[in-house]
Amino acid sequence: MLGAQGVEGDGAAVGVALGSGVFRATADRPRQLVEMPGFAGDLLDPGQSHGDVLVQVAGERADDVRNTAERLVRGLAGWRVRWRIEGFRAGSRVEGGRGLARNPFHFTEGFGNPTDEREVLDRALVRDGQGEPAWAVGGSYQVVRIIRLATELWDKDSVEEQERIIGRRRDGRWLDGAPVDEQPNYRADPRGRLTSLDSHVRLATPDRRNPAPLVRRGYSYDRGDGDTGLVFSCFQRDLADGFEAVQKRLEGESMAKYLLTTGGGYFFVPPPGDAWVEALTSVR
Repeated sequence: MLGAQGVEGDGAAVGVALGSGVFRATADRPRQLVEMPGFAGDLLDPGQSHGDVLVQVAGERADDVRNTAERLVRGLAGWRVRWRIEGFRAGSRVEGGRGLARNPFHFTEGFGNPTDEREVLDRALVRDGQGEPAWAVGGSYQVVRIIRLATELWDKDSVEEQERIIGRRRDGRWLDGAPVDEQPNYRADPRGRLTSLDSHVRLATPDRRNPAPLVRRGYSYDRGDGDTGLVFSCFQRDLADGFEAVQKRLEGESMAKYLLTTGGGYFFVPPPGDAWVEALTSVR
């Protein structure tokens, strides 16, 4: 993952990202780094939103991840855990250079990411000339969204209706018959006969030849008592052109009634070798 810039060991990798509260001097803060605002339909819980530092621990074995996380918490004297959440990637695999997984709505995610590493970096990493502080060049804006899913309500719909709402088949194929690795021809379907005009994928990226400049990696979560959902995470060089542009287009999507964003935040992943990364991961 782009966030995994820290030390690797014990089967887990540690990633670090910074919140706006870390920066006392405005000149040092990445220019778009603020507390994540609420968007249409959000109900943000302050107890699981924002924070000065985001520490992400990822690995193949849940025990390795938990042990590493606990050692980090014990080693960060003077810091308080504001919120934490455990996620997993059901059916995680790599196909055609993309990391894919199945979400709680039974759909495969990850097809929107590029297969070429150069394009991944182009979408995700801050460049010279963006007006960012010099130290931030090579870093990445990270958005985290804790999204509760109404899975019981969703599962009452037919698979056909679910696919209409998403705008894809469950396995990732396009509704107009285009293969997974090709682009649907929305121009040939101006009234949404094949792919609904308010479907998730069509609103998110209305021109598939010009995809949103971001890279996403989501995790499912299950807290019990019916609280299941997604820990959505994406990386981009520019928040306004990336996540925020997509989020505004999604207002009014037909999937909105099944989603409730309750937490998360805006963060900035420092470039490799940054002192923050070294200081926080050294406690391992």
